[in-house]
Amino acid sequence: MVSIVNSLRILSDPTRMRLMLLLVEEELTVAELQEIVGLGQSRISSGLGQLKRGGLAADRRVGKNIFYRAKETAALAGVLAVARGELAESPQDRAALGLTLRKRKDRAAEYFNKLAGRFGRVYVPGRSWEALSHALLRLLPPMVIADLGAGEGTLSQLLARTAKHVIAVDNSEKMVEFGAALAREHGFKNLDYRLGDIEDPPIKSSSVDLALFSQALHHVASPQRAISAAHRILTPGGRLVILDLAAHTYEQARELYAHVWLGFSELQMHQMLEKAGFAKIETSLSTRESEAPHFQTLLVTAAK
Repeated sequence: MVSIVNSLRILSDPTRMRLMLLLVEEELTVAELQEIVGLGQSRISSGLGQLKRGGLAADRRVGKNIFYRAKETAALAGVLAVARGELAESPQDRAALGLTLRKRKDRAAEYFNKLAGRFGRVYVPGRSWEALSHALLRLLPPMVIADLGAGEGTLSQLLARTAKHVIAVDNSEKMVEFGAALAREHGFKNLDYRLGDIEDPPIKSSSVDLALFSQALHHVASPQRAISAAHRILTPGGRLVILDLAAHTYEQARELYAHVWLGFSELQMHQMLEKAGFAKIETSLSTRESEAPHFQTLLVTAAK
């Protein structure tokens, strides 16, 4: 009876209860718990220490990492069942846990990030990221693509070389005029420039195979509305690709580049996409600029 009372006392603290619920779901490191719950290392370590001393958690070392897991007892099963129900109604920790586990599993991405860092370090005549991107764009199947927040549409014109049809949407009249003139000059008959707001693009519902935001979402008032609009215009099974800045603290970007949002975290992106109805959501940090403020590019893909 004493051990049960002591366990309930330990779990009466909201932070320790959050940690316990996460450890019931998955074995996690301190760093992973930090990422999920957004608390400092000392606070998490203190909570884990109390869970361990109370016989509610255990740990094991794997190389340099220490993984913690819950030791759920039959006496506490009912308490934890009720707590899980509350967690389901406030799913932020669960979503963050899912994101953390996907990142852990994505060893290939880590490898290719390192590989990307070596690409171009040694000079090889004719080898460049530009040439590689042109080659990969040629592999796209013929489909209808919406370039949302296209600007003058440089990317739209590259996509139009193999796409069935490209719709470039931007809210700047001058950008649309310039892009349309450039498309005519280069003979792109499958490239359609439209003046409009990407939060409500002038595109029919369920008419697009691929929707693309390339460094556009941090300029809009409501990224959530823009993402939901992309979901509307996509065909069932259609794909969404987002390239945008990862969350940063460079406040000058608001004045220098007219940024409304200082980038987005992977969790923010995942939550917005999920709310809009997207599935098969994947996020990763693809590049990091070498010069301050070291902007990072977030690559996001999803399916309707």
